[in-house]
Amino acid sequence: MSASLLEAFSSIEDPRVDRHKLHKLIDIIVLTICAVISGAEGWEDIEQFGITKREWLQKWIALENGIPSHDCIARVIARIPSVEMSKCFVAWASEVAKITTGEVVAIDGKTARHSYNCKDKLGAIHMVSAWANKAGMSLGQVKTEKKSNEITAIPVLLEMLEIKGCIITIDAMGCQTNITKKIIEKKADYVLAVKGNQKRLHEAIIDYFEVAVEANNPKISKLQRYEEINAGHGRIETRRFYLSTCLDTLPDAARWKGLKSIGMVESERTFNGRTSVERRHYICSVIDVKSFAHATRAHWGVENSLHWVLDVTFKEDDSRIRTGYAPENFNVIRQFAINLLKKEPSKMSMKKKRFKAALNDEFRKKVIFSS
Repeated sequence: MSASLLEAFSSIEDPRVDRHKLHKLIDIIVLTICAVISGAEGWEDIEQFGITKREWLQKWIALENGIPSHDCIARVIARIPSVEMSKCFVAWASEVAKITTGEVVAIDGKTARHSYNCKDKLGAIHMVSAWANKAGMSLGQVKTEKKSNEITAIPVLLEMLEIKGCIITIDAMGCQTNITKKIIEKKADYVLAVKGNQKRLHEAIIDYFEVAVEANNPKISKLQRYEEINAGHGRIETRRFYLSTCLDTLPDAARWKGLKSIGMVESERTFNGRTSVERRHYICSVIDVKSFAHATRAHWGVENSLHWVLDVTFKEDDSRIRTGYAPENFNVIRQFAINLLKKEPSKMSMKKKRFKAALNDEFRKKVIFSS
């Protein structure tokens, strides 16, 4: 396994007492990651993978006392504090992602629907993740009990990340003054969606663009425009991007650290002779309309390349793992797997890569131990 990954895991303190340490902690974690990359979705799958691939695994980890049972694996993973696993992930991802200036980092939350525990009256876990668009990698995640607590979880996640020079995009839940302050403190820029949770601000931005776009006088409105047209499968979509540095009409603009512009995206879709128009509004610290356009488009990468893959390929929503720290730790392990599989350069789908990793020892080695 890559030295950086082993170094990241080396910081985890083993939660077990010495007399119960039949298997090394690093062996259990590495076994679990290898199994999940190869299609395992639960504890028994991981044990079976270990039994089948013990000889191959022993090229990389000791397994001095054989393959741990599925109960052992479950107990250990459930006892590792999730904050420690998240720190390991962030340390490793920051080393291998090779983030460059201008990278769009999309932050969004996702609920693992079946991770609730009725017996212990625990709700489903909600993880807030950061996705680097150009690098095509997850950078980190933190747990929050409810979607509403994203407001407090996002600054925690931002503090963990190395995002200098990046553009941070967040949906309307993240449009908070403390979040813009944290982003600017981390020497990054932001493009944040604005909706009804910031009612006065949202209404002021809507009113501004209704007047400015119709007036069509860039010198007065300080308005930049950019347009893209996409056509295919009988559908035509026109996206118009507007960005203005005129902030005079905004209520309490000074409250928003680093605020330099407001933006609007107008999406006009024509399909089967019917046309619909949708408008979305933003506050930004960027001042170039093409940078704004790129950031708003790239934000959807967190949904399409991370959340969709977790649901469809890794079946996270169907997982019944729910004991202790296991749900959030298994989420981190899945994201380790996604990053390693995405770094493998072949053009196969994620599903095909996992299938090939299950069958082919050399391919699995390439994915995991050559990163």
